[in-house]
Amino acid sequence: MPRPQERLRVRVTGLLLETANKVSTEKKPMSEQTATRKLTAILYADVAGYSRLTSSDELGTHRRVMDALDWTTESINSSGGVVLRYAGDAILAEFASVVAAVDNAVAVQTELERRNAQAAEDSRIDIRIGINLGEVLQDRGEIYGDGVNLAARLESAARPGGICISSTVHDQVRGKIGVDFNDGGEEVFKNFAKPVHVFHWLPQPVSTSTQQDVTIASKTMTKEKPSIAVLPFDNMSGDTEQEYLADGISEDLITALSKIRSFLVIARNSTFTYKGKPVDVKQVAGDLGVRYVIEGSVRKAGNRVRITAQLIDAERGHHVWAEKYDREMKDIFDLQDEMTQTIVGALGPELDAAEWQHTMHRPPENLDAWASYQKGLWHMWSYSKDDIDEALRLLHRAVELDPSFATAYAYICYTHYENVIMGWAEDPQKSLDEAMQAAKRAVSIDGQDAVAYFALGRIHMMRGEHDASIRALEQSISLNPSFARAYHGLGMVLTLAGRLDEAKTALEQVERLSPRDPILWASTVVHALADLLAGDHEAAFHWAQRTIEQPRAKGYWPQAMYAAACVNINRMDEACAAVKSALRELPELSVSYLKKTLPTKHEGGLEPWLAALRQAGLPE
Repeated sequence: MPRPQERLRVRVTGLLLETANKVSTEKKPMSEQTATRKLTAILYADVAGYSRLTSSDELGTHRRVMDALDWTTESINSSGGVVLRYAGDAILAEFASVVAAVDNAVAVQTELERRNAQAAEDSRIDIRIGINLGEVLQDRGEIYGDGVNLAARLESAARPGGICISSTVHDQVRGKIGVDFNDGGEEVFKNFAKPVHVFHWLPQPVSTSTQQDVTIASKTMTKEKPSIAVLPFDNMSGDTEQEYLADGISEDLITALSKIRSFLVIARNSTFTYKGKPVDVKQVAGDLGVRYVIEGSVRKAGNRVRITAQLIDAERGHHVWAEKYDREMKDIFDLQDEMTQTIVGALGPELDAAEWQHTMHRPPENLDAWASYQKGLWHMWSYSKDDIDEALRLLHRAVELDPSFATAYAYICYTHYENVIMGWAEDPQKSLDEAMQAAKRAVSIDGQDAVAYFALGRIHMMRGEHDASIRALEQSISLNPSFARAYHGLGMVLTLAGRLDEAKTALEQVERLSPRDPILWASTVVHALADLLAGDHEAAFHWAQRTIEQPRAKGYWPQAMYAAACVNINRMDEACAAVKSALRELPELSVSYLKKTLPTKHEGGLEPWLAALRQAGLPE
């Protein structure tokens, strides 16, 4: 049964449609004289979860909601907007300027997030805002029509505390406001014949105190989702000027790690209380309620600097990962950026591997959402048909236990992608459709999740939507510049789009950022393909040989690439043997199968590869 507020919204929307239809069909001279059409920016705002909040504290909730709506109204009026109507806890307003409408919405949500940071979790007042730019019918101080109705639909698609805008709005405000909206893809809305391209924005969470950081971390730990504390890096140089570099790397690591949405990272104001003090890692972990601690040091000698970093599993009391980096000291900010990106890129897979160890031996009946997710990833990266089936089962269990788990939805999408690209899907089109649904769900839940856009980009590629794939993967990298898997995905779609130099540049980032990533073999095989298509046969053979030497490499892909590379340097016996190995992995493999599975942007984009495979004996 729909909640009262939903029934009210349906009724209000229905009345708007009914009124608009009457105005357009009934012949009433007075209405014709008063009704006019105009282009305007429409803002629709509504309180999220109003019925749930009132069920526990009706009077208190009413007061807090009215206070939030009063403040929102004042903000709209002071920003040049006009509030036209209230419907319970909803506001309809219009602006002459679409930039002013979006600027105002961002200011409203930022202020409400600040207020919510001071409130208990069950006392938060979150509103959703939808903004559309469209033609409306104005009559007697009201506005009607599809432009209004779409704003209401966009509000319902926004996340609590967030803003959802149409592509028409996004085109007008891009580069003119102080925030970036994330591409949410196309949404299908009731009573609208065509899908609507939408964009999302959410304010950054506000951390108000050290105690709040500890409390949040403790809550997270009870859900088994891991937390990380980055301690201030030690300056081992005896040079006070190097304090800037040490502190800068620590602060940038905190910022960059916070972009990995699966982990909670303790804020700087908590971890920097340990600066310059001898610390016991277990004690720090207990104080902050975290599972992992990162610590490191900076040492300068002459014109060179050595930076070390290590990841410690505080629960088990052992080192998970450690690395040292030697660099020349040229530009301190460039060095700081490089080290941050490199360390975070390396940490991602190491954290995953450590979490797999935490979950792999737990009985199935004791798996919560996080443990199911981690076990699912372990099977997903194992690259076998049985593992893919088990990965899907576990990832679906994760989202059943936690329907807001965006990254789990993203990897459901990617698991379907693996099923298709490796030739294991019984119905490839059905798998791609389910993958797209999961990717859109991930983006709609968390528009700041780099994995969500990574997954979305992979499926756009498989559907032959190369430009959309490139946009999604570039957005993934924008959200997390250290995400090696997104660079792999970007390199592959750029290869299929014929942009080979750009593809190779993207692929070079994968190993630099994450030399032990489970996706590395797939990246080297795509690098071989890009070089082969570019006519650089020696380089293609180098990458193909590297691929088959990697223990994680599975399926027909490594041998199919190695076969073509061997043909081009006249090693025909090895080429024919490699094709036979590929056919053993996937008996239905053929030239036509590869054309269908890997759509290129331009006709015949794979022909140099396919021609070599024909020579090696692959059937047509």
